[in-house]
Amino acid sequence: MSQPLHKPRPPVPNDTAEFRDGLVEMIPVLRAFARSLCGQRDLADDLAQETLAKAWQAREKFQLGTNLKAWLFVILRNEFYSNHRRAKTASDYNAAYSHTGEGAEAEQHARLDLTDLMRAFSQLPSEQKEALILTASEFSYDEAAQICGCAVGTIKSRVSRARKQLQHLVEGTAGQLPDRRDRTDELTDALFRKVREANAEKLLR
Repeated sequence: MSQPLHKPRPPVPNDTAEFRDGLVEMIPVLRAFARSLCGQRDLADDLAQETLAKAWQAREKFQLGTNLKAWLFVILRNEFYSNHRRAKTASDYNAAYSHTGEGAEAEQHARLDLTDLMRAFSQLPSEQKEALILTASEFSYDEAAQICGCAVGTIKSRVSRARKQLQHLVEGTAGQLPDRRDRTDELTDALFRKVREANAEKLLR
């Protein structure tokens, strides 16, 4: 008996509702990572939206049960650097955040020490920012290295340099943080929690 010319296509491995729920759950950390790359809130929101759109279009390629967050971060990072290359400059992504800590000003209840840390964070090189945010997002060093396409030792080095640089910058804030200078890790965690605040309904429609 002859075989059919075309085998039936296997069912899509994703349940659409489950995949969509996964995207919604990842929005806060996507925004945090986008903010670490872009600096400016509006641009970060745009980047997160672009990432969600591309992920939705490519949902048949994702296997449920694998690391959705890592998959999304790769898409976001690729999209950012693709935009970067098209613009041929990162100035549009970095300028606004480096002025006066816009994100902190938008939150009236922000503490002074956290505001200072956000300003210090904005001065880090982009590769150090993304390494710090990836590890703050609970990626292992191995996973962060895969996302960034570099060696594990490189990620560890970037995180170490980033934390040291943050400590140096925080200590240079004219004595405004006298009781927090040995707690940069805690401040970094607070910064991450602040940056990742998101409005899921606004980003995913």
